[in-house]
Formats: sequence, structure tokens, C-alpha cells
Amino acid sequence: MSIPRSGEIERKIGSDPSSIGLTENEIYNPAVLETIEKALYDLDGELRDLSLKIHGHPELQFEERYAHDTLSSFMDSHGFKTTTHYLMETAWRAEFVHGNGGRVLGINSEMDALPGIGHACGHNLIAISGVGIALAVKAAMEKHDISGRIVLLGTPAEEGGGGKITLIERGGFKDMDVCLMSHPGPGPQNSIGLGSCLASQTITVEYVGHSAHAAASPWEGQNALDAVVLAYSSVSMLRQQIKPNHRVHGVIEGKDWAPNIIPDYAKMRWRARAPSSTELNDLVKRLKACFEAAAIATSCKVTIGTSQAYLDLRQNAALAGHFASTVKNRYHTLITDAPGAIGGSTDFGNVTHELPAIHPSFAIPTEPNGGNHTTLFADAARTSEAHKATMDVTKGLALTGLRVLADHAFYDTVKKSFDESLA
Repeated sequence: MSIPRSGEIERKIGSDPSSIGLTENEIYNPAVLETIEKALYDLDGELRDLSLKIHGHPELQFEERYAHDTLSSFMDSHGFKTTTHYLMETAWRAEFVHGNGGRVLGINSEMDALPGIGHACGHNLIAISGVGIALAVKAAMEKHDISGRIVLLGTPAEEGGGGKITLIERGGFKDMDVCLMSHPGPGPQNSIGLGSCLASQTITVEYVGHSAHAAASPWEGQNALDAVVLAYSSVSMLRQQIKPNHRVHGVIEGKDWAPNIIPDYAKMRWRARAPSSTELNDLVKRLKACFEAAAIATSCKVTIGTSQAYLDLRQNAALAGHFASTVKNRYHTLITDAPGAIGGSTDFGNVTHELPAIHPSFAIPTEPNGGNHTTLFADAARTSEAHKATMDVTKGLALTGLRVLADHAFYDTVKKSFDESLA
């Protein structure tokens, strides 16, 4: 998550705060916010401990068993009805209902880590933010007698597995009226980005050739390694002609390679990104042409597979405006139009195409060159300063979610903003 370090321009989300019932220096229902802040103050030690537990047990996509058990048990112990292995092995659902009727507030907690570098995207902080939002809103609903339902989903495999996409397909989000989450990144302390992020698609390319003795009879071989090298070089040259906000990056893999054997198998994994699904589709077509051309040139067979795309992130203007006004006026936070989700991609983008949602990115203190997906960021994600930044964002999101439940006119504005984004 990249938050610009200088030259920030404060952003007015959609329109000025008065358009959602706030004046420039007003905060919605200060008594409710006080309840939320007290609830999170009382829970602070437990949430910090929970964050460190998740951070200390990093698990890759679809393997988040420790996080699944730890987080779902925590919610169960705090008065939520939990469903383990919800629609997926390592997904879980925690639900709380108060009063009669009302709307449904959805919240997401991510859990997965990265190969070799652990929680280098700070999903331990995302996990406790989701938990904190749910518990703080519960406290406010009970004290102020606000009807509605909270649904917190533990969502696996954001790092390339598309866990939320699977949950969408299986009905995990169908009863929610809105959905909230956040994501940490580097940047100026006490700053939050409410920009979009890139649509993304994973491409797997496999070349099959024919092995031969590299010295005695190389003409008998079809070199799969040559195919991937040629394809990689072609993509590198293609980068000169793609737009500045498009991204392509990949790695080469193989098995049983030796210098005196013509390799008969090689594999590449690529990630393509663009600002919209239309642009992403066009970029992927150009990449496929590079892969196919390399197969022709080397007489290898090629198999190209694509994942379901991560869609671009659509921040709901009304939700974002309320959240921005709250954290700016209460916590003196700088609001920017910085890209969400590392300036990269997230499967939460797909959620924002299904229902009104926001996904602010927030800065935690990091070392130089210690942004997301580095070991330095993994270190930063366990600091007390990162925890404090997470809690401030959590307070703002909790109040925003509570207002969805309590304020009919505000929810109408949220829904109207979502409908207009689809037009």
C-alpha cells in the first residue's frame, strides 16, 4: 500500500462533507463515537495480543488454520455467533444481532501471509481492525439501542488466491448492505489514502518441449527454457509500449534442470494490472501474444491459464466522505487520493462491485525502502506505532458502519452513490 510521501493534495471524496449531513468541523453523534472509543480502549491490550499472535504464526493462502481458529474463537468469546469453515475451509463468519430488523453491516478480516517474508503486507493488522470494528459497533448498538446485524468475515487468500471472489460466488456477501475494511502501507505518519487500485489477473504459462543431450545431439531437443527466456524478453520489450499505470511482472520456474540436458519443461507465473477490467483484458491479450510467439519460435507446446480477475477498487463516495471527515476532524489525519492496496490490487475490489464498500489505506511507520512485501514491512507491522495507527482507522470505520445502521437518510445516500457508480 503506497501513500505518497510528499506533495499531498487533500481530497474531498465525491463532494464536500455537508453533502452527507456534516459540517466541516462536525462529527456524527459524538456520544456514539465516545462509546466506540471506550470499547476499543478497553479492548486494546487484547487486540494487540491477537495481532502479535497472528503475526507470529504466518500462514499462506488457504492454509490460515491457526488464524482461523484463533480469530473465530476470539469472536465467539466476545458474544458473536461464529461459523467456522464458512463456505471455505479457512474462512469464518461471526454474527451479532441486536433489536428487530435493521440493516446488515459487513466487515472483512484478512489473514494470509506471504511466502518467505511472513506478514509483510500487514494482514495481522487488517485482521484485528475487522475484529475491532465489529466489537466497537456491537458495544454502541447495545448501549444506544440501535437495531441491526453485524457480519464479520474472515477472508482467506487475498495474496493471489482470490478468497473473497470465491466467497462472493458462494453467497458470503449477499446479505450485507455495506462492507468495510482497511489496509496498512508505508507513508507519512497519520495519513490515509482513499484512492482506487488496479484490476489484476494472474497468468500461468507452461512450455513443454523435448529433452536431448545438450552436447551430443542438441538438434533433437525443443528447449522449454529457451521458450520462457524468449517470452520473458518479449514482455520486457512490451513494457516500453504499455501505459505508465499498467503493470506486468513475473517469475520463471522449472524442475530437474541441468546444464547438459535440454530442458523439456518450464513454467512462468505473471501478474498483469491495469486501472480497469477493460484495459486489463487488452493488456492480457498482448501478453498472450508474447507467450504464443515464443512457443512457435522454439517449437514448444504452450498452455496458458488465467485466474479470475481482481477488479478495480470502487470507494463508495458517501462512506468515504463520512469516514474521511471523522478521522480528519477527530484524529487530525491527512486524507489523500493515494492508491489503496499498495497501489496494486486486492480481491476486495470485487466486493466493491457487488455492494457499497470502502477500503482505506493507512500509513504505518516504516524504514526507508521498507514498503509492502518486504521484510522491513513485516517488522513494522508488529510495532506499537502500527497498532495505534490501526486503532485510529478502526474507530473511524466503526463510526461509519454504525451510522449505516442508525441513519436511514445516510444509508440512502450511500446506496445512491453505489447505484451511480454502476451507471
